[in-house]
Amino acid sequence: MSKIQVTFNREKGTISRYIYGQFAEHLGRCIYEGVWVGTESDIPNHNGMRLDVVEALKAIQVPVIRWPGGCFADEYHWKDGIGPTEERATIVNTHWGGVTENNHFGTHEFFELCKQVGAEAYVNGDVGSGTVQEMQEWVEYMTMDGVSPMSKLRRENGQDDPWKVKFFGVGNESWGCGGNMRPEYYADLYRRYQTYVRQYTKEPLYKIACGPNIDDYHWMDVLMKQATPFMDGISLHHYALASKWEDKRPALGFPDEEWFSLIESAVKMDELITRHSTIMDKYDPEKRVGLIVDEWGSWLAVEPGTNPGFLYQQNTIRDAMIASLTLNIFHKHADRVHMANIAQMVNVLQAMILTEGEKMIKTPTYYVFELYKNHQDATVVDTDGIISDTASYTVSKKDGMMTASFCNYSLTEAETVTLSLVDGSFDEAEAYGIVGKKTDDHNSFENPNAIVKQAFKDFFVEENELRITLPPMSVISVYAKGK
Repeated sequence: MSKIQVTFNREKGTISRYIYGQFAEHLGRCIYEGVWVGTESDIPNHNGMRLDVVEALKAIQVPVIRWPGGCFADEYHWKDGIGPTEERATIVNTHWGGVTENNHFGTHEFFELCKQVGAEAYVNGDVGSGTVQEMQEWVEYMTMDGVSPMSKLRRENGQDDPWKVKFFGVGNESWGCGGNMRPEYYADLYRRYQTYVRQYTKEPLYKIACGPNIDDYHWMDVLMKQATPFMDGISLHHYALASKWEDKRPALGFPDEEWFSLIESAVKMDELITRHSTIMDKYDPEKRVGLIVDEWGSWLAVEPGTNPGFLYQQNTIRDAMIASLTLNIFHKHADRVHMANIAQMVNVLQAMILTEGEKMIKTPTYYVFELYKNHQDATVVDTDGIISDTASYTVSKKDGMMTASFCNYSLTEAETVTLSLVDGSFDEAEAYGIVGKKTDDHNSFENPNAIVKQAFKDFFVEENELRITLPPMSVISVYAKGK
């Protein structure tokens, strides 16, 4: 039994809503078929965007979408994706499957997606194969309100008003697919490129430098030492693996030990953030610069019979554990983690949504984001106590409502948790959750509702105590009002 004391009026920081960000790369069927079907499609759409996918994303209050990559970003030349669609250049996606694409989804379509979903824009610029001029002109094209060559071109292409770009990434994985650079070289290159990411609006662009791969602490130290005054955020990438990187393991039909090895890999996020934050604190003690975990999630073997370059994997109750545990870690480090973007939104890696033609299903990971959405912009409250080794939790408050979210990743044992409110009492409460019966329970196009959010009744409220019994393989959120 776990016992946790909650001091409701002792606050420990705000959970940025941007921690619940999404990532949409030109990879496999994420953009094409997943989000974009075109205006001539028989699949119901609005301006080419799938209505079912957009409505599902709106329901989980997606705050920000990162685009166009990923590795794709450092070979993406934005002028190929503007103007009349029939005149756009056909390109080869060399990173992901070697397929050709027609560039029908470009800058204008991305901002249309953001508008329909109600999300902010996080645009990733091309440093690996692009020029300073190309990046500068893209920012001008997107955000310039006055008269200029690029704003004129934007208006000629049908967009009179500039768009709002909240976040801008200067390169992606520059240590790898973005150019195989050394940190010393990239630090200088970042300083140069970001100079020309001009501010054309009253609200400054939030500039994000390419940070380290997993535990490359040397990269973090060099970038913070050389470029801190020129950045607002620095990225971190870490994927959960069930085995070695070279040996991707199946998403379905896995042995019990791979349940735990995947979780162990995901939990490493806590150590990574702690150690990288220590380096950041040395150069930025005021914590002005945000740690931006703009790629995270489980990376498993592709589904049999699918293109290996498309990274299409099933999504199970195990992935729900990864999502819950990782979000709880981000909440714990809310003072430094300003944004995160799970990889990826639709049909790729740990996706929210899977599509097949006109069919669409929501994954267990989707329901975790739905269960957790009350944590967006909420205040983490102080807690103290003991919880089992197979459980994780977050307690936050917003608008007088407490949200307590729990993950129990034991395969066999239920976990009873008692929350004791030190400075008040509970008035009323309700709970919802998802629960697995088998380790690879998942939604399929034949059975789309095997794992769905359901009302949860196994809890008890009396005065200042809330007692809840978490089933094995479950994610539960309790929403309680105090008095």
